[in-house]
Formats: sequence, structure tokens, C-alpha cells
Amino acid sequence: MHRPQGVSRQRGMAMIEKLTAEERATALKELSGWNLVEGRDAIQRSFKFKNFNEAWGFMTRVALMAEKADHHPEWFNVYNRVDVLLSTHECNGLSQRDVKLARQISGISNQ
Repeated sequence: MHRPQGVSRQRGMAMIEKLTAEERATALKELSGWNLVEGRDAIQRSFKFKNFNEAWGFMTRVALMAEKADHHPEWFNVYNRVDVLLSTHECNGLSQRDVKLARQISGISNQ
């Protein structure tokens, strides 16, 4: 089903709303290392670990958090690097769900 840009769908009882420009700017100031993605209403961050095993362990921890939150990142992994992109499909852009998950991811990364 196609929705106009910025219109959210209902998830359970709560509406998922796209962040305003002010909310987005405030969130980015608080999210060290996270950056806006050019051409897309999303944020991304790259993480680098000592080896593949550490990168995979990080991805596993993030996967468990994401599953619990029912909010899943887009990501890419090569050896010791993990690139994470967050955006909320339900509102076609950034939402508080992305900010919350970014904080959690940053908290377990030790970076």
C-alpha cells in the first residue's frame, strides 16, 4: 500500500511519527558518530572492531535488541567493519524509534 511522504501508519495503538527538522537536529547532536544519509531520511554510522569475531558479536547483540524492539537496521558487514543505517519504514523517515535504537547500539559498541 502506498502512503504519501511523511504520513505514518498505525502500529498497534501508537502512531509512528517522522521527526521534525528541530527534533532531527537535536537527536544528531546527542548521537555521537551518527550522520544523516545523503538523499534519504536516515542516519548511519560505521563501527570498526579488532576482527571479524568482534564484529559478529556486535551484530548479534544488535540483532537481539532490534528484534525485541521490533525495529530492524539495514547493515553491511565486511570482516571487522559494520555499517548500520536506521530509518523507519512506517513513516518513510527518521523517528524516535531510530534515535532510541541508535543510542542502544552506541551504548554496546564501546566506540
